[in-house]
Amino acid sequence: MSRVGLRPIPLPPSVKVITQGNEVTVEGSKGKLCRSLHPDISVTLVDDNLIVSRPSDSRIHRSLHGLTRSLVANMVEGVTKGFEKTLELNGVGYRAQKADNKLSLQIGYSHPVDFSPPSGVDIVVEGTNRVRVIGIDKEVVGETAARIRAIRPADAYKGKGIKYAGERLRRKAGKAGKAALRG
Repeated sequence: MSRVGLRPIPLPPSVKVITQGNEVTVEGSKGKLCRSLHPDISVTLVDDNLIVSRPSDSRIHRSLHGLTRSLVANMVEGVTKGFEKTLELNGVGYRAQKADNKLSLQIGYSHPVDFSPPSGVDIVVEGTNRVRVIGIDKEVVGETAARIRAIRPADAYKGKGIKYAGERLRRKAGKAGKAALRG
């Protein structure tokens, strides 16, 4: 039984939901999101709550039930509050700047790396070593933050690179640490 799929999705008064077949459109104060869902799963509006239901208890329908409920709940949260991921740059001389709509990163390469965010995503640079990725689509915000982090992921020896705010790095001992353990 899907515990996630059975929970109703409460709708704030400012959110408007339109369902046409397997297409769900959610519109709120921050913007508008559309998504095509699996045709077997239905989404209905009952007393300011969205109810996601499945036709049978087969394995595929049970898995799609929870997934669909999570996707629609993220759409509702995105158009009301929005989503945000924060990245930190660690390293001597590592810094970020915003030029026009591009993010320019100086992260230890011989040249600055330019990153253009996809539409619907805004990038805010705080100070010189903190980057916030903001948007209404959770999937796109997470993917954009992961693509920025992949340019120079933090290494395990010195901790230099790009990491998520609050991410704990597992640090490794270098050669000197290995020699001290043998002795």
